[in-house]
Amino acid sequence: MAGGSGTRLWPVSRKKEPKQVKPFFDNETLLQKSFKRLRKGFPLKDVYISSNINQKKFIKQQLLNFPEKQLILEPIRKDTAAAIGYFSLILSLKDPKAIIATINSDQYISDVKKYLKFLKLSQKVVEKYPKKILLIGINPTYPETGYGYIKLGEKIKTNLVKALFQVEKFVEKPDLATAKHYLTKWNYLWNPAIFVFRVDYLLELFKKYLPKQYNIFQKIKKIILTKKNGKLIKKEFEKIKPISIDYGIIEKTKNLLCLPADFGWADVGHWRTVKDILSKRDGDNVIKGKYLGLESNGNLAYSYSNKLITTIGVKNMIIIETHDAILVCPKDKAQDVKKIVEKLKKKGLTEYL
Repeated sequence: MAGGSGTRLWPVSRKKEPKQVKPFFDNETLLQKSFKRLRKGFPLKDVYISSNINQKKFIKQQLLNFPEKQLILEPIRKDTAAAIGYFSLILSLKDPKAIIATINSDQYISDVKKYLKFLKLSQKVVEKYPKKILLIGINPTYPETGYGYIKLGEKIKTNLVKALFQVEKFVEKPDLATAKHYLTKWNYLWNPAIFVFRVDYLLELFKKYLPKQYNIFQKIKKIILTKKNGKLIKKEFEKIKPISIDYGIIEKTKNLLCLPADFGWADVGHWRTVKDILSKRDGDNVIKGKYLGLESNGNLAYSYSNKLITTIGVKNMIIIETHDAILVCPKDKAQDVKKIVEKLKKKGLTEYL
């Protein structure tokens, strides 16, 4: 899934060029890294990319020779339920019993071998339980307040995997005290939004919980099968009311399983994550481009336009410089960068979005 906006990684991530098509750790973009990671465990024919029509140019530039028929592009962004429903519909036309794993292109994975192993295990689980949606849950390593959590319920008896649980409930972005409490419990896991399901079952859930979207998808299905003009698909998409897959379906259905995993996952959602991934110690400066500092530590300083960044006595700050904008904020305020983007919208400063 490569259609997000990435507002918390402004000013590098922009509306026309969002975070997934930008480099943050080296010269490879998040999209390129995700694709290469999956190709180590799966054949090219099994990898599809879901995005929106505005990102087609970047995807084709960054993933040369990627099959056009495996690029599923929404005409308009309508949140994750529409995105997942749309590519599920298209893949159901090829194989209604196909098993899909949704992978976000902005994930960081440190142990790729283990990651691929868990994806393949999840396929076996869904083959055994086709009327369930499987979530992969990540054992938390620190009290993160920016992630959603999965609370595990009853353990399932199975010889397919070491541990498999019913999902009891979800908790969305707890405060610090609550996150610290969760860290002391075995049954609270990070939710990386890796959903694994059989495509015909997911469409059943759309029919049950999002019937209006389901009916629109049925009209789109007829358009696809009769090979009519793509403008008709856009016309139907315009009728979709945006909602996330989490609120629209995942949190409503009871048929959820969770496979606990640990493969060094992080959501590259804001600048602090970039800093934490690249730092060996908290006090390290992480630099991209030209930088000179005195009595400065714990900073992330990125110059994307090759200007020299200099600091004196600056600690634990994020300093991001592009050709037309500069961001400066404390590391622990990284989540709030999206508020700057909202303010730019309100003030009509669209050239910076």
